Amino acid sequence: MKVLTIGSMNIDHVYSVDHIVQPGETLTTGGMNIFLGGKGINQSMALAKAGAQVYHSGMIGEDGTMFLDACKEYGVNSDYIRTIEEKTGHTIIQVDKNAQNCILLYGGANRCLTEEFVDEVLSHFEKDDILLLQNEVNLLPYIIDTAYEKGMQIALNPSPFDDKLNECDLTKISIFLLNEIEGGQITGESEPAAILDKLQLLYPNARIVLTLGKDGAVYAHRNERYEQPIFKVEAVDTTAAGDTFTGYFLAGLIDGMAVPDILRMSAKASSIAVTRHGAVQSIPYRSEVEESLK
Repeated sequence: MKVLTIGSMNIDHVYSVDHIVQPGETLTTGGMNIFLGGKGINQSMALAKAGAQVYHSGMIGEDGTMFLDACKEYGVNSDYIRTIEEKTGHTIIQVDKNAQNCILLYGGANRCLTEEFVDEVLSHFEKDDILLLQNEVNLLPYIIDTAYEKGMQIALNPSPFDDKLNECDLTKISIFLLNEIEGGQITGESEPAAILDKLQLLYPNARIVLTLGKDGAVYAHRNERYEQPIFKVEAVDTTAAGDTFTGYFLAGLIDGMAVPDILRMSAKASSIAVTRHGAVQSIPYRSEVEESLK
């Protein structure tokens, strides 16, 4: 079984601030760092660091060659990354003294996928292979429909949530990986239990992983439900916490682990990631996670 991510690659400009800037305010930053990011590549890197064989597909500009270097370094297959004339996607991220963040996203090359490109990439994958998607690239409805016709298992992290997701046939999704806010936006509910109930009503055959911040995560699939608390740590940057959880969860599924063990491993990996700055660089390797769980 192979895993393909068709997803974003962003150059993250991360500014350390006392508090998130307010409308009309000018704020001096405590520092600035540049990291590799984008939900797509973060999740591919998490999968690779968790031991999965993963292929990443997407678009970068001439200013994005560092992503090819990073894929080689961390073990992500980059055969389906294309370089085009548009600028690579980028973000401006504020991280405050409480490790909370806000993100301004410019799509750039991430929004330049074509149907021909999608068809060519998907031609290399087969029934039951896993396709991992987020909402930071264009053509999401086309990608979902085409992969579903091939019989691929589609895992979706519906982030950032916006009206474009309404054009997607979410009944074709096999695995939802989402946070409490995104779950509420899809269902109209506010309480985690109600969100899960509504998601299971809407998508009765899908596996659902709902992350709840400081309250951990919950999993639902048909008659199964499991809860996973967080591992308490001193967080410095939560940017890649959800992406780390996603990558580790899918890697555990591929390995055939029991769901409670997958959730525990994913939560531990996320707890390590938030103690480090940046996105890709903050994600721990599987060996480190397993050692920490002993």
